[in-house]
Amino acid sequence: LHSFPTRRSSICSSCGLFCSDILLCCTMPKVLAAFCLMAPTMAQQAGTVTPEESPHIAIQHCTAAGCQTEEASLVLDANWRWVHNADGYENCFDEKGWHPGYCPDPATCKQNCAVEGVTSAGYASTYGIHEEPGGVKLDFMTKGGNVGSRLYVTDGAESYKMFKLLNKEFTIDVDTSTLHCGMNGAAYFIEMDAKGGKGVDGNNAGAKFGTGYCDAQCP
Repeated sequence: LHSFPTRRSSICSSCGLFCSDILLCCTMPKVLAAFCLMAPTMAQQAGTVTPEESPHIAIQHCTAAGCQTEEASLVLDANWRWVHNADGYENCFDEKGWHPGYCPDPATCKQNCAVEGVTSAGYASTYGIHEEPGGVKLDFMTKGGNVGSRLYVTDGAESYKMFKLLNKEFTIDVDTSTLHCGMNGAAYFIEMDAKGGKGVDGNNAGAKFGTGYCDAQCP
């Protein structure tokens, strides 16, 4: 999910994905080559300083026989997370850019830097992502200065939830009653690796830490 406005979301579906942005991951054939706008986070190590406590959501898989609830979670995109040296607490990235010592080039940065987890309290206070029954409420800004968020639906473990959409219907409820004029919020599907690229090209973080986002847009 992309969070640009404050809102409440819940998901009912037979397939799956999510992004204040809520992003929903799906598999689809590649018809055209796409230009991928990869998140600038080069850090690929999994942080161990803070436990990852993703907010839980409920997804319903419905057929003619009724609906069954599937447990799922929402994980924050790696771009929003604290990135620090893997053996300490020094920032690998700040307002000046990438640390010249830890990140002289992408390959070295992947080895030296880790993307960190977020506690349940941190999701709410730092990023404005509040767990509610069946969904989440997303704040546009927090007192600490964070703006927006992007979330992905996971299977509750370390993989993004993959939605199989063929011949199925997907619905999502969004409360926009508190949105101000000019605010932008989106929930959309995007093709992503289920593991968030974990185990590939030095990525040891993966979906648990919100890695692997790739988007394509026409100019």
